[in-house]
Amino acid sequence: MAVLTAHPIVLTERQQRLLRARARRASGEHRDVLRARIVLAAAAEASNAAIGRDLGVGVDTVRKWRRRFAEDGVDGLRDRPRSGRPRTFAAAVVAEVKALACELPANSDTPLAKWSCPDLAAEAVTRGIVASVSGSTVRRWLASDAIKPWQHRSWIFPRDPDFAVKASRALDLYARVWEGVALTDDDFVISADEKPGVQARSRIHTSTPPGPRRRAMRVESEYRRHGTVAYLAAYDVHRAHVTGHCASTTGIAPFAELVNKVMTSEPYASARRVFWVVDNGSSHRGWTAAARLSDAFPDAQMIHLPVHASWLNQVEIYFSVVQRKLLTPDDFTNLDELADKITAFEQRYNKASRPFDWRFNRDDLNRLLERIAA
Repeated sequence: MAVLTAHPIVLTERQQRLLRARARRASGEHRDVLRARIVLAAAAEASNAAIGRDLGVGVDTVRKWRRRFAEDGVDGLRDRPRSGRPRTFAAAVVAEVKALACELPANSDTPLAKWSCPDLAAEAVTRGIVASVSGSTVRRWLASDAIKPWQHRSWIFPRDPDFAVKASRALDLYARVWEGVALTDDDFVISADEKPGVQARSRIHTSTPPGPRRRAMRVESEYRRHGTVAYLAAYDVHRAHVTGHCASTTGIAPFAELVNKVMTSEPYASARRVFWVVDNGSSHRGWTAAARLSDAFPDAQMIHLPVHASWLNQVEIYFSVVQRKLLTPDDFTNLDELADKITAFEQRYNKASRPFDWRFNRDDLNRLLERIAA
């Protein structure tokens, strides 16, 4: 009868450090910790039976990992590749279901706005792609390609015939260029707009701060309304400085007040040129608004963005900062408190602000428009 001889284990200093660290690892995989302890015990000349008793495993398990370490060292303690379960669905079936997910339901006269995974599974059976498949299986297939037909994004097709021309002028100004000539130190670029309908809402119950054991800040969902204000802001693109004020509503007069506040303060009062980049809001739309600006301040020039191109207006980034840091979640007892907090936030922002890392330029715009046209 053959006698099984335990494989002798001799560790190098490096192997010993590695295995000891792995055996002590509290957050490590249990299987890795167990295998390291088996080898360390074997190196201490313990028998397989004694190791099994101490660690609560079978002798065959001890023998297996002792042998693998003796043959392949630390690499021998890894799991070997397995063949896995045979494929249930052919690759062509998976590809056809993914192609179906990339179709709009309306194209197949299906009364759905968008696909869900159970809907795709049922449609695949209806079309004869597969005899039977579950929605969870379809979800797993789509996840491998990051296809999520149950989600959607809104977008606006550029419809301004002069979109490229108008947008390029603003992008050139962001790059400190105007009509092919670099701006000077006494030229300034202002991005301006309004944030209307900022609500003053007070919570019914006081919010509670975060706490231990992952307790999040708690905010009462019920609130009282105290009216709204409009926040008008002018953002100096290259100085990262904001000038703003709150008004009861938007309109020509509140915007003119913002312009006057900026243009009568330094460095803009003595500037060579001040370019105002604006969208097509009613308070600064068209040539009449541009004429009002230049009549009041001859050194100021209004640059209109294309229609539906507020994403090219840098002040919108600042407004998103205000929304995230000051207005979400909100808790203001009245309009005066809301206006005061907005003013205080503006002052705080100006102390530590830096220009936005704006990288979208004229070439990027042209490539985007080419992709849309295609």
